[in-house]
Parts: sequence; C-alpha cells; structure tokens
Amino acid sequence: MSDETDARTRSEERAERAERMAKEGAQAMAEHLQSVKAIDERTVKLRALRLAKEAAEAEAKAAAPAPAPKRKRSAS
Repeated sequence: MSDETDARTRSEERAERAERMAKEGAQAMAEHLQSVKAIDERTVKLRALRLAKEAAEAEAKAAAPAPAPKRKRSAS
C-alpha cells in the first residue's frame, strides 16, 4: 500500500511541477512579449525623430546659399 501511496504522491508532485512550469513559462513569455513591444515602440519613436532631423537638415541645406566656387591659383 505504501508503494501505491508513494506512486500517487510522485504523480501529484509531477502534475504540480508541470502546472507550475506552465505558469512560469506563460509569465516569462508575457514578459518577453512586453519587452519586445517596448523595444518596437522606442524604435518607431527614434526613427521618427531621426527622419524629422534629416528632413530639417535637408531643408536647411536647400535654403542655404551654395558656397562660391574656389578659384584656381595661377602658376607664376
């Protein structure tokens, strides 16, 4: 009878461990997905900032007068 009780106890322990592992796995996956989402949001924000900066630089460059061409020195 003790063998049967031991087997049942081991079986229950395995079931509890499997359930705990499943919960921990689900929690870890949720944390991972949340982290990935945060990274994606930061990437979008930084890309928008970079594009705005590049557009402002291009606009400033277009508005600035072209530099005067350099004269060549004549050999004397």
